[in-house]
Amino acid sequence: MGVRKKTSKNPPVLSHEFVIQNHADIVSCVAMVFLLGLMFEATSKVAVLFITVQYNVTISANEGLEETAVNYFFHGIKDLAAVFFYMLVAIIMHAIIQEYVLDKINRKMHFSKTKHSKFNESGQLSAFYLFSFGWGASILLSENFLSNPVSLWEGYPHVLMPFQLKFYYICQLGYWLHAIPELYFQKTKKEDIPRQLVYISLYLVHIAGAYVLNLNRLGLVLLVLHYFVELLFHVSRLVYFSNENKQTGFTIWAVLFVVGRLLTLSLSVLTVGFGLSTAERQNLDPASGNYNVIFVRVTVLAAICITQAFMMWKFINFQLRRWREHAQTQTLKKKQAPPKSKSKKDKANGVNGVSSNGADSLRPRKEKSS
Repeated sequence: MGVRKKTSKNPPVLSHEFVIQNHADIVSCVAMVFLLGLMFEATSKVAVLFITVQYNVTISANEGLEETAVNYFFHGIKDLAAVFFYMLVAIIMHAIIQEYVLDKINRKMHFSKTKHSKFNESGQLSAFYLFSFGWGASILLSENFLSNPVSLWEGYPHVLMPFQLKFYYICQLGYWLHAIPELYFQKTKKEDIPRQLVYISLYLVHIAGAYVLNLNRLGLVLLVLHYFVELLFHVSRLVYFSNENKQTGFTIWAVLFVVGRLLTLSLSVLTVGFGLSTAERQNLDPASGNYNVIFVRVTVLAAICITQAFMMWKFINFQLRRWREHAQTQTLKKKQAPPKSKSKKDKANGVNGVSSNGADSLRPRKEKSS
């Protein structure tokens, strides 16, 4: 169900302002078309491509004396339809969180325009990171990827995925794709658009790369690790907006950010640099999903290392800017501090800073007679 913002103005139909104010309702109608398509036989085959997860394979597994069938999934071109549909769902969820949570808080807190924009950004990302971290961590535990780190590279290519893992990647791609039209819907400032596009592109490239190159297990571990650190930052920023004296979260985040970068590099080098390099199958075979060749491994490691270096550079600049702003704030506070009030004793002893003893000392001393 869409969300309609209540305004006194009625902009012309199909104008920019009309689309921005009613984009959630418009997107809801488009998503409803796909859902209604499931009800009719003529359109159900097309609607299913957008709503359900495709490319399933049933594998028989023996558990004791019983034989059970387990469904696994692999990726393909039809996944683009599902990514598009869940991009629409992400736009609707974005509007619901904005209307029923963030806007109500903004009206109570009376933020400035700058804080208003940053609060909305952190509020949306906090909800997404919390959901993605919890979902990803549950997959790691259920699939025993953490208890058995060797599984990150053993048995590569990891073409077959459980339902939860494939659906997780589709939702991730859908969310980060939805962030592109949101730049228009949220009226993002022109000077902020390049920064937003850079980090959206980095997410899309890395997530899609892990998905297509069948490095989905490594990608899941790195995403969960990264989302936890980012969740801490945006929650700390929300707390800071409510009370500017509470900055402990930023200190914890700064430490975990550096640790997160080191763990990301270590896991990537261990999996791609050492694990896959010792695998038996080292040939390029897109048909079977095997991309374990030295060119691909070097490209993947180079992309990860460059991204981590870029993030560290941004992190260092962010910390330096915070320190400069803190130093300037402290300097201004010292300059604006009122002069200390004089004690009663000082006031009694002198006027305008000159004590009575000092005044007496100005009198010429009487010379002793020789």
